[in-house]
Amino acid sequence: MENNNEKDFDTVTLSLDNGEECECAIIRIFPAGEHQYIALLPISGSYVDSDDVFLYRYTLSDKNEPILENIESDEEYEIVSEAFDEELDAMEYEELYAEEDEAAEDAN
Repeated sequence: MENNNEKDFDTVTLSLDNGEECECAIIRIFPAGEHQYIALLPISGSYVDSDDVFLYRYTLSDKNEPILENIESDEEYEIVSEAFDEELDAMEYEELYAEEDEAAEDAN
């Protein structure tokens, strides 16, 4: 993963099954069940214009390098998808309160 100084997010480049490379913004790393997961939004390649968000199981290697694994079962995907929806709600909540705090500071 790399930190792109021109943007406000970290990115990762995926090598997809069809041989295409796709740069993705890291939306969030979050827990669901017994594992950690990562949500990625395509910012280059053929998936850019879609509403797709890629969800992967996320772990770190012994060398502290990220490892992304496919979610294999429908049951696990359902759990992860619901957890991601909750994370999106939390992100909107955090953003709303950050804007209110900023407005209150500006008023003072």
